[in-house]
Amino acid sequence: MIPTLSAALAERGYDTLTPVQEAVTDPELESSDLLVSAQTGSGKTVGFGLAIATTLLGTSDHFGPAAAPLALVIAPTRELAFQVMRELSWLYARAGARVASCVGGMDMRDERRTLERGAHIVVGTPGRLRDHIQRGSLDMSALRAVVLDEADEMLDLGFREDLEFMLGEAPEDRRTLMFSATVPPMIATLAKQYQRDARRVSTLGGAQQHADIAYQAVRVAQSDSEHAIFNILRYHESESAIVFANTRAAVSHLTARLANRGFAVVSLSGELSQTERTHALQAMRDGRARICVATDVAARGIDLPNLNLVIHADLPTNTESLLHRSGRTGRAGRKGISALIVPPKAVKKAERTLKWAKINAEWVTAPSAEEILQRDEERLLNDPAWTEPLSDDQTAFAAKLLAQHSPEAVAAAFLRLYRAKRSAPEELLPPDTKAPAREHKAFGPSQWFALSVGQKDRAEARWLLPLLCRAGNLDKSSIGAIRVQDSETFVELTKASADGFQSALGPDGTLEEGITARKLDSAPNIAPQKGGQGRGPKGGRGGDRSDDRRHDRKPRADASAPTAPRARDDHAKPAPAPKPAAAPAEAAAKLPYEEAHGPAKAKHAPARAEKTDARGGKPGGSKFGGSKPGGAKPAGGKPAGKPKGGKPPFGKSAGAKPKGKPARSGSDARDSSKRFTPPGKPAAGPRKSVSASRPSKGGNEPPRRSKR
Repeated sequence: MIPTLSAALAERGYDTLTPVQEAVTDPELESSDLLVSAQTGSGKTVGFGLAIATTLLGTSDHFGPAAAPLALVIAPTRELAFQVMRELSWLYARAGARVASCVGGMDMRDERRTLERGAHIVVGTPGRLRDHIQRGSLDMSALRAVVLDEADEMLDLGFREDLEFMLGEAPEDRRTLMFSATVPPMIATLAKQYQRDARRVSTLGGAQQHADIAYQAVRVAQSDSEHAIFNILRYHESESAIVFANTRAAVSHLTARLANRGFAVVSLSGELSQTERTHALQAMRDGRARICVATDVAARGIDLPNLNLVIHADLPTNTESLLHRSGRTGRAGRKGISALIVPPKAVKKAERTLKWAKINAEWVTAPSAEEILQRDEERLLNDPAWTEPLSDDQTAFAAKLLAQHSPEAVAAAFLRLYRAKRSAPEELLPPDTKAPAREHKAFGPSQWFALSVGQKDRAEARWLLPLLCRAGNLDKSSIGAIRVQDSETFVELTKASADGFQSALGPDGTLEEGITARKLDSAPNIAPQKGGQGRGPKGGRGGDRSDDRRHDRKPRADASAPTAPRARDDHAKPAPAPKPAAAPAEAAAKLPYEEAHGPAKAKHAPARAEKTDARGGKPGGSKFGGSKPGGAKPAGGKPAGKPKGGKPPFGKSAGAKPKGKPARSGSDARDSSKRFTPPGKPAAGPRKSVSASRPSKGGNEPPRRSKR
C-alpha cells in the first residue's frame, strides 16, 4: 500500500481493513475493471479510494500540480457526494490531492472556478456533472478512473442516460469501478457494455444480510402507528436514530409530531434546499438533533455517527430499499436495530418483503408505557453521574437541600425533573384491535316544512341543503330527509331547531327570492321518487326508491316473446311499387344516351354477367327478410324480422351457405383481352361487350391515377 495512504488510515484508527477493502486492494486487481457488491456500511468508500490509488499515483506517493481531473466519482445524491468527498479528502490529504465537488443545488459558477484552478479527483451527481461536461468546464481527457458509487440507486432514479453519456465521453483506456450493495440485471448489463473484462468482487457470501443488525417487525393497531414510533424512540433512547417515510408529506407530518412531543428532530427530503439539507445533517453530527425523518432517496448512503436505531414508519417498497434503509445502522462492526412498523393491513406485505430479502425478523409488540418507565428507572440508576466525585459547590448545595427537605422529598423532586425532560409514553391498544363501527344515531323528534320549489323548478337536494343551512342558521345534523316532489319539496328538521329556523326566515318564511317555507302540522304524504333525488333521514343522499325496478329480479312474463312490429299510422308510407323485370339482352343493346354520346365503351362492362332472379326484378335475388308487413315502417326504424347478431350476406337467404366465386373457364384464361392490363399500357386486344351487363353511369371514362 502507498505510504501516505497507510499513514492516513493509521491516523484514523484503522487497525485492519474490512473484507471489501482487502478484496479490492488485491495486487492482482490493480489494473482491472471491478464490479463490487458488498453490504452497506462495509467501508466501500474507503475501499474504492484505495483501489484507484495505484492508478492515480503510480509509483509515487504524492500528486503533482492539479490540472485536468484524474478520477471521477459519481454518486446518486448530494449528501452522498459530499460524504464521499470528505472521506477521500482525509484519505488523500498526505498525498496532496485536491478533491472538488459538483452537485446540484450549489452555485455552478463557484464549481466552474474550482475546476479551472485544477483538481485531482472530482465527486458529483450525474446531472450536474453532465452539465459541466457539455459546457466544457469539466475536462475528461486526462481521466484515468471512473467510479460509480451506489450504481443500482442511480439507475433506479433514472440516471441511465446521464451515466451512458459520461462513460462515453471518458477515455477508452480508463478504469471503471462499480460499487453497489446489490447487483440487479440492469447493473450487470451496464457493466458488460462499459467495462473491459470486469472482475466480479462480492463479500456478501452465504451469510445473512446485515448480521450486525437486529430486525424487529413491530405489530401495532391500525390507529397506533405514530404512537408506536414515539414509544420505540423513548424505549431505546438512542444517541441518534432515523425514521423512514415513503413521501415528503409523511416526512413533514412526522417531523411536526415529533417536535411537538419534545424530540430534537430534523427532516431530510427532496423538498428542502441544499443548504437546509446540509444543516440538518450537520445538526445530527453535532448532537444538536437526535432524530432524522427522511425519505429513501435523501438518506441513501449517508453515514451518521452512533446511529443504532432505524424505524420504518412506512414499509419499504422493495427489498433493496429495506436493505439500504437498514444499512444506515450496524456500520463498521457496530450493532443496530431495524424496526418495521406493521399495522394489521400490512402484515402480509411485511412477511413477503422479509422473505424475499432473506431476513429473519423477530415479531414483537411496541413497548408499553410501563416498560418505558421501568427502562427510564434502569437508565437513571445506572447513570455514571452516581459514581463521579462531587465538587465543593455540589456538596454544599446538597447539604442545603437536605437541611430544608427530607431525602425522600429531594429524590422525588429529582425524579419529577428527570421525567419532565422526556416525552410521556403513550398508552397503546392491542395490535389486533379493530376500529369500532360507526354508530348512526336516530334522528329523533322532527318537524316538517314545505318549500315552494319542486322538480318543475329543477330543485335538487344538493343545493337546497346549503341554502337551508345558510338562510335558516342550521347545521347539517339538524336536517333530516329532503323529499323533492313535482311542485314542492318537504324538509324534515329537528324539533329543537324548528323555532329558530322560522325566526331566521321571518314572518314571510322566505329563504331567498322566489322560495318560501311553511310549517306543516303533520308528516306529509310523500309520493315515491324517481332518480334517487332527495336526502335520506340519516343525512345521506338517496330518497325513496320503492319504484326502482333494478332490484326486481322476477322474470318478466313476456321476456321470451319477440317484439311485434307496431304500425305507425301518422307516418305510414305507401308500399313501394315493385321494380320492372329486366329487359332482354336485345333491348339493352341500345340505350337513349347512345344517340348523343355513342355506344358505351366495352372496358367498363363487368367481366361477367350478373345473375338475375328467376322471378325478375333487381339482380341478386329478393331482399333479405321479405317485404315489410303491411307496407308500414316497423318500430325502431329497423327492418322487420331482422335477426340479432349481424347482417347476413347480401342476396342470400337466412341459413343458406354462402358460395364462393365461380371458377372461370379455360377459354377466359386463353383470351388475352380478358387478362389484367396494368394502367398506362395498351390492352392486348378489344374486349367483347357483355350484352346482359349494365353500362357505367354517365358513359364517361373515370380518371385513372398514373403510376409514379
